[in-house]
Amino acid sequence: MGTEAEIMGPLLAAGAGGVAGAAPETEVEEREAVPPWREQVTARGLAVSAVLGVLFCLITHKLNLTVGIIPSLNVAAGLLGYFLVRTWTAALERLGVVSKPFTKQENTVIQTCVVACYGLAFSGGFGSYMLAMDQRTYELIGPDYPGNRAVDVMNPSLGWMIGFMFVVSFLGLFSLVALRKVMVIDYKLTYPSGTATAMLINSFHTTTGAELADKQVKCLGKYLSISFIWNCFKWFFSGVGDSCGFDNFPSLGLTAFKNTFYFDFSPTYIGCGLICPHIVNCSTLLGAIISWGFLWPYISTKAGDWYPANLGSNDFKGLYGYKVFISVSVILGDGLYNLIKIIYATIKEIMNARAKQGRLPLVQVQDDDEGSKLSAEEKHLNETFIKDSIPPWLAGSGYVGLAAISIATVPMIFPQIKWYLVLSAYVVAPLLAFCNSYGTGLTDWNLASTYGKIGLFIFASWVGQNGGVIAGLAACGVMMSIVSTAADLMQDFKTGYLTLSSPRSMFVSQLIGTALGCVIAPLTFWLYWSAFDIGNPDGAFKAPYAVIFREMSILGVEGFSALPQHCLAICSFFFIASLVINLLRDVTPKNVSRFIPIPMAMAIPFYIGAYFAIDMFVGTVILFVWERVNRKECDDFAGAVASGLICGDGIWTVPSAILSILRIDPPICMYFKPSLSS
Repeated sequence: MGTEAEIMGPLLAAGAGGVAGAAPETEVEEREAVPPWREQVTARGLAVSAVLGVLFCLITHKLNLTVGIIPSLNVAAGLLGYFLVRTWTAALERLGVVSKPFTKQENTVIQTCVVACYGLAFSGGFGSYMLAMDQRTYELIGPDYPGNRAVDVMNPSLGWMIGFMFVVSFLGLFSLVALRKVMVIDYKLTYPSGTATAMLINSFHTTTGAELADKQVKCLGKYLSISFIWNCFKWFFSGVGDSCGFDNFPSLGLTAFKNTFYFDFSPTYIGCGLICPHIVNCSTLLGAIISWGFLWPYISTKAGDWYPANLGSNDFKGLYGYKVFISVSVILGDGLYNLIKIIYATIKEIMNARAKQGRLPLVQVQDDDEGSKLSAEEKHLNETFIKDSIPPWLAGSGYVGLAAISIATVPMIFPQIKWYLVLSAYVVAPLLAFCNSYGTGLTDWNLASTYGKIGLFIFASWVGQNGGVIAGLAACGVMMSIVSTAADLMQDFKTGYLTLSSPRSMFVSQLIGTALGCVIAPLTFWLYWSAFDIGNPDGAFKAPYAVIFREMSILGVEGFSALPQHCLAICSFFFIASLVINLLRDVTPKNVSRFIPIPMAMAIPFYIGAYFAIDMFVGTVILFVWERVNRKECDDFAGAVASGLICGDGIWTVPSAILSILRIDPPICMYFKPSLSS
């Protein structure tokens, strides 16, 4: 991955205000001053972050309790942060009060703080595992449902929810912070939403008069507007429910549509295809073809033989069990291989440093020859990102200390989950956090809920009949919190890297945003809980995932024997295949390895579906043709086009959520079905 981030050039040129093609000396002279990390975290920035944190938590809860799908709001957080601070400073100037300049670093810190805050409204499980514990969900499933017991009920209350948030939400921040350089600089993971957010923030704060930078900003604005208007247009046809509109357009035919093969006109994933390397986009499409083209249709023919027929679409005993466990086995194989490789590189550097009695570097994966070819601008970004380092001892001691507090506290909140179970979760959590962060960097998909479901199933099985349901749901919360916050942190580090923001200020803002989220997320949820009939299947806030999570936990109590036939055997095959493919990528020559797919990217569509892989492949085809028609124009503007598409889509989530909160529904449902035969 270290050599395949094709569009980094234009992003860096735009981000730092440099002129593409300028001599290194000129680039160095034009570098802007980077404020110290303490000046990047400001009182006004934190005040704006708190306000936006409340807004985005309300939006996230609304989506959680209705459709259960949460889009990335990073871009919207960066945009609204800029708007509010600019409004603030303009108002003060009219009163004769001179304010400090608003820098892109401060803008980035605000965005980071807001993302950390509203992220807990998702990973906190207010629409999933927390609601799955309550009396309403127990009654919806019914006391006659096998394994659904009245004693396995715990209704929401502000006290235990806020306490649980505080003891589990900070560990993810410490789990991977020591690997930030590996993920961002050495592996050059794209983190498409983070990259798009960085380019948007850079465009807001561009002070240079460079012709290329001005053109890039205009290009970003143009495609942002196109993406926003297109999403507004799509909204009018999206009706009520989940089967209307262009998002469900059977562009490849109705048969292919049933197996999720269709182009859903998503600017976000076309933009991701423009940002991500070709091998990532092709890997996702290959994974979609293997899974939804062959594997799932084949396993579906075994209904009634390998597993009971006519099961629900989210029942672990059926096809859903294969989807979840097989996709996670591929992800774990890839993540474990890369983590071992990083540990080996670290040990090797330690041994070399001791032998030479030199200074110990922080994991250097790149070859020296490659490093010497870096542009002066990229070297400047790397130096800024490494300068304000976060000591590894702080990350390690922070994780251990917080884990100790959590191990002692979580069993007090949930007596069903013993201290040694929480300890076990924290031992394996860093591996899962790495896998999720790595996958997010490749494809922009945060699969925290998938890892949470795996934790739910395993721990419910471990505890058994007496308390396994609540223990599994609580373990789901622990896992989701760690892997989600770790991925969000690394995505924000990517944004900070491209905006010359200090990792230290980013980390501090993440800590503050997480602390705010531990209070704001439960309080904003309590507003919905008090004002609306949450969980009513006939109401506006159905909370569809609450029943699903509780049924999963009930099933988990039965253990792995409840999984469909051959599921574990197939998982073992795909886990080993993931290791072998990674080994082949490392041992074969570069001219061969660059065509070998990436298992992590292949695994995402196994679970999500093929539609987003098709969107990303459309993006990579556009980029491929553009590179051959006009390579220089592509290098200069591909990043701006991609970021504009992602930003417009992300910004639209705010007005669409507000329309939903106000109960203003789209006027038209565009729906497709087979034509009637004569």
